[in-house]
Amino acid sequence: MRVLVVEDDRRLAELLRRGLTAEGFAVDVEHDGGDGLRRATRHSYDVVVLDVMLPSLNGFRVCERLRAAGVWTPILMLTAKDGELDEAEGLDTGADDYLTKPFSYLVLVARLRALVRRGGVARPAVLRAGDLELDPALRVCRRRDVPIPLTPKEFAVLEFLVRHRDRVVTKAEVIEGVWGSAQDPDPNLVEVYVSALRRKVDAPFGRGTITTVRGVGYRVRGDGEVRA
Repeated sequence: MRVLVVEDDRRLAELLRRGLTAEGFAVDVEHDGGDGLRRATRHSYDVVVLDVMLPSLNGFRVCERLRAAGVWTPILMLTAKDGELDEAEGLDTGADDYLTKPFSYLVLVARLRALVRRGGVARPAVLRAGDLELDPALRVCRRRDVPIPLTPKEFAVLEFLVRHRDRVVTKAEVIEGVWGSAQDPDPNLVEVYVSALRRKVDAPFGRGTITTVRGVGYRVRGDGEVRA
């Protein structure tokens, strides 16, 4: 398995290189965001470990540009920051998982193996459910060509639902997909965000795209569902 570590803390990068090599990974290391972007674009990796605070180009922008270029290698973001907005931005720009420093090395390896098992799945540049469109790279949502302003977390929840359109997803799945396993938010938060999304993307346009499957979870209809 081949992993790219993009980390400007040279001591930590070397520790990761040695540890992951001992775990059987083939490891390449870059200390600059721009260099990491070029290497990840030109070479094939099973997973990328990407720090947020990098010289030249921060991790969010590296991730965003990789996804915009059609590179879907699984990405685990590392950051010394801790906060909902930072996590949401990482997920919104296309990261697959998020780990806050200081972290457990055993947890890091377990997360990487899980991402490798899952593999990189090509995702369309623009997601659609009827006339509802989302551009994850630009973080733009629109309906009937009308822009719909969303908060980072609202966008992340809607993106998760649209990616799984026509399938019922549980609150637990939404939490795992949007908040990740690094946090344990109240499941009622999902209801709060879904209600906010309905007010913004459905009600003003006479749509019922986001439906509740009572006792199970939520479903986004791929056809956008026009209300009677």
